[in-house]
Amino acid sequence: MALAKEQLNEIERLLATRNTDTSALAELRRRFPQLTWVQCDASDVTEQPFRRLPRFDLHLVDGSNPCTQITADQARATGLVLARRHLGR
Repeated sequence: MALAKEQLNEIERLLATRNTDTSALAELRRRFPQLTWVQCDASDVTEQPFRRLPRFDLHLVDGSNPCTQITADQARATGLVLARRHLGR
């Protein structure tokens, strides 16, 4: 199932309003149980982000093949990586 533009907009709004990483991820998992969610440090991801938010880089995940990979194609996205950036870096 592709990630719809409306879903991505809602995800961005939620991440812009949450103060803690754990509450944001829990809320995203609750609202979008059909998507795969991964959280890591931004320094752990070498690919360019799909979107940059104040505290996170968003990377799209394509899990349609046996080997999950980062993709830039929103139509192939089955999940997201929340790569947390540290303020001041």
